Amino acid sequence: MILLHATRKLFERLPLGEQGLLEATPRSEWLFEAESIEANPLSGWHGNVVTYQRRNCLLLVNDETRFPLFLPALTKPDFAELNDRFVDALMNTLLKCGADQDQLDAAQRLLRPLQIDTLCNRSAQATLNRMSQELEHALHYDNINVAEITGYRQGAWLAQTPRNVKGQGVLWPQKAMLELLSGLAQGSKPQDDNQREEATTSLHAIRD
Repeated sequence: MILLHATRKLFERLPLGEQGLLEATPRSEWLFEAESIEANPLSGWHGNVVTYQRRNCLLLVNDETRFPLFLPALTKPDFAELNDRFVDALMNTLLKCGADQDQLDAAQRLLRPLQIDTLCNRSAQATLNRMSQELEHALHYDNINVAEITGYRQGAWLAQTPRNVKGQGVLWPQKAMLELLSGLAQGSKPQDDNQREEATTSLHAIRD
């Protein structure tokens, strides 16, 4: 599983079942069929619902790397499909950040269903709040309509800003996430052609 620590505002919008899991859908059932990982290196995110231009949006940040994901203009069905939306946002934001194929493959192998709770780390929450303010300013300054974007480019833009993390000093989210994936890629076995084709077809095409 991939743990997502949600604010109460986000948690109450999600149609969660037992153990904080969303129901598998045709788009996300492949995640539930994958072999479980006891200690998933991609696990550990904080998320909150933010409102821009009267639209519900979702902002996520990875606890370890402070890598951000921005999911704009969500509707009620999107919250039920959060597993699929998370995969889409992560892989396409990585592409916008210049991830190579080995890094993308490493991330792909670790994708699993989200397991959601309301635990909160103050440091990660502070980063999330700061990013929300920066994003609100950027959307206004550039006159961007959140209903007309995918959020990949905005997530990549946030990832290029250094973040002060208590006990760790300064982190560059884009650099930290890509280095994490590079390390995982080096320690994994190469995929055969069938595995690589399956991984590629499960991703969404970049839409912006």
